[in-house]
Amino acid sequence: MNSLHNWLLPEHVEDLLPAEAKRVEALRRVLLDLFRVHGYELVMPPMLEYLESLLTGTGHDLDLRTFKLVDQLSGRMVGLRADITPQVARIDAHLLNREGVTRLCYCATVLHALPADLGRTREPLQIGAELYGHAGVESDIEIQRLMLDALSAAGIRDLHLDLGHVGLFRALVTRAQLHADLESELFQALQRKDVPWLKSLTADLPAEARNAILALPRLYGEPAVLDEARAVLPAWPEVLQCLEQLRTIVAALQSRVDTLLVDLAELRGYHYHSGVVFAAYVAGSANAVGRGGRYDEVGKAFGRARPATGFSMDLRELAALAPAPAPRGAILAPWSDAAALAAEIDRLRAAGEVVIVDLPGHAQARGELGCDRVLEQRDGKWQVTALRN
Repeated sequence: MNSLHNWLLPEHVEDLLPAEAKRVEALRRVLLDLFRVHGYELVMPPMLEYLESLLTGTGHDLDLRTFKLVDQLSGRMVGLRADITPQVARIDAHLLNREGVTRLCYCATVLHALPADLGRTREPLQIGAELYGHAGVESDIEIQRLMLDALSAAGIRDLHLDLGHVGLFRALVTRAQLHADLESELFQALQRKDVPWLKSLTADLPAEARNAILALPRLYGEPAVLDEARAVLPAWPEVLQCLEQLRTIVAALQSRVDTLLVDLAELRGYHYHSGVVFAAYVAGSANAVGRGGRYDEVGKAFGRARPATGFSMDLRELAALAPAPAPRGAILAPWSDAAALAAEIDRLRAAGEVVIVDLPGHAQARGELGCDRVLEQRDGKWQVTALRN
């Protein structure tokens, strides 16, 4: 290969240069501190796991996005994580073994064999929070509030929240006793909101189930759509429970966002999520800035049934959308071994200032250092003054 191309990176993989890296890291600290004061403990799962553990409980959703290779020590297949949430579920189920509510958070890189969408990175920096051990709607509200608080702390405004409930479609499928193949086709048709295909697939179903499934694509819009759903869907206890959960969440969160819509045909993560699902959007971005939902079945797949709900965000995308912080330059300090100068530099750095020592022989490149002030000696004392051009 031509040596001139050795510095090129694979498609959809890129470096973070200083300015962007600074913004991402500053935001990471803000959000992890926010999670901490809400009682969420930080965990750091490994990048590499045995494949069966990494994909347990996720259905096929992560399989195609996971890099796979053979572990040279064991000969077993391992994977590079494409999502941290299953790892955190494993930690809750098998390492912590707590009986009560557990709140965990994380921030680390994940790798995707294929980009989620055209133009998106294959190396997202995933940050999120997960709550285990509580099955009620109260924990759904807590985790969604935390996501909205995180977006607010990042400076994101004009938020739009989408709500759905995977359990609603599951209730209809279970009542109708559908074959797995038909369930899969119905799922695909609903994801595409393909009504003609839905009509064809449901032609032989009992009228009550058929009418309910056909109603789902049009049950989308303002929260008042829940009233329509209550009127047209079967009054089965499991259906009414799903609708009541959504109604409770709407009442708790509607004042926190600019717009809130309910989509009863939203089945994102159907093989992974088990209840309420949600996604937050902001004007100017086609991709969700945060998304999550309830996934009670994952803990069960790990051998310890634990209800769970959580959310995740791509910190890199979030930092790009957040308003840029006011620029603050560094302080240029002369190179010297004087004790008084070293003490003043230490004091400034302890106060949070960036102090860069001007190493000899590079005066012509001082403009690259980003300094707007200088530490200089005046009347026998070291003082910070504006840097003169």
